[in-house]
Amino acid sequence: MINVNGKDIETDSEGFLANLDDWSEDVAVVLSQQDELALGEKHWQVINWIRAYYAENSTAPNLRVMTKMIGNDLGDEFSDKKYLFDLFPYGPAKQAARYAGMPKPTGCV
Repeated sequence: MINVNGKDIETDSEGFLANLDDWSEDVAVVLSQQDELALGEKHWQVINWIRAYYAENSTAPNLRVMTKMIGNDLGDEFSDKKYLFDLFPYGPAKQAARYAGMPKPTGCV
């Protein structure tokens, strides 16, 4: 459970939202603060890309899919695993999906 702007929002044991409709940018900020990670413009680009991917595919992308496809939309630097891990050190697909309010990607440990 997290509290965002005075509202309790239910999460699972790994911090993923129980109800995807509870997501907002403020929720993403609170989740990132738990990881002591300040979200910058590049983080938001990835978060918004994951949200768009989910809207189109009804699933969050795993890292393999992410590195294969994200570069086409955001630029080649985003296709580099090391670059994504620099942004999201706890695992780009899993950590960014959590901030984006998406379910845990399939295949993420």
